[in-house]
Amino acid sequence: MTRARATALAMLLVASPLAAQMPPGMAELRAEQAKMPAPDAVVRYGGDDLRSGEIRLPKGKGRFPIAMLIHGGCWSQEYDTVKGMTPLAEALRQRGFAVWNVEYRRLGNPGGGWPGTFQDIAAAMDYLPTLAKTYPLDLKRLTIVGHSAGAHLAAWAGSRTRLPAPWTAPKAVRPVSVVVIDGPTTLAPFVGADAEVCGKPVIVPLMGGTPAEKPAEYRIASPADHLPLGERQVIVLGSLTPYIKPYVAAARAAGDPVDALEPAGANHFDIITPSTPNGKAVADFVAAKALAK
Repeated sequence: MTRARATALAMLLVASPLAAQMPPGMAELRAEQAKMPAPDAVVRYGGDDLRSGEIRLPKGKGRFPIAMLIHGGCWSQEYDTVKGMTPLAEALRQRGFAVWNVEYRRLGNPGGGWPGTFQDIAAAMDYLPTLAKTYPLDLKRLTIVGHSAGAHLAAWAGSRTRLPAPWTAPKAVRPVSVVVIDGPTTLAPFVGADAEVCGKPVIVPLMGGTPAEKPAEYRIASPADHLPLGERQVIVLGSLTPYIKPYVAAARAAGDPVDALEPAGANHFDIITPSTPNGKAVADFVAAKALAK
């Protein structure tokens, strides 16, 4: 693997705890996280705190459009948490969205990996009608937003309209868009590279086997294999631009409406740090495009 590819993948998967230094932009993101106000509520959608989400509501009576946020971190429990997306969550709240920022089981958590991680994302999404009984949420204006490894899961959540039972999304929670922020849309290409950038293999443990051993599972887990998704795709390119551009082209060729933003000089973390120029541009872009007709 080339040094450039290793660097890009490392930025994708979030810095390994073994790394000597934080990658560009991470220190600013962590500082921003520390300043965030508490959410309006924390609600379980499953049996424990790993299956819960933070709710942030804008001012007013609603009903509000919904942004469901999914954090990244190597699909592994030690690399990041729901707090990783709190700055973007707060920025979207300020732009009029009700935010459902979810935690989920990952590698290292009991039940994490295939199928538990994917079951949790589906369950968090499918819990929205229950939340709407308490909070003023407009289920017809739902976008799923993910960053890094969470971008893969956000795109996967959007692909549920194309998947068979038990994975398909109920009609009440069909998103109008998915927002992919500097993350992958398939898993098999990262087998092998993941051990170099995460300090351990993650893709094969996540899926319970290699692509050759689990072809059906990898296909279900790869939204790039299910184009067109049938919804708007809002894509932010950062450190992984060479890996994401083919998906942008494929989604457009398949007929999905696609809006893409490539901020100048972006790194993997400033794009989800709204106090930075690139982070503000991304928050504005998501707010403007996620519900566009």
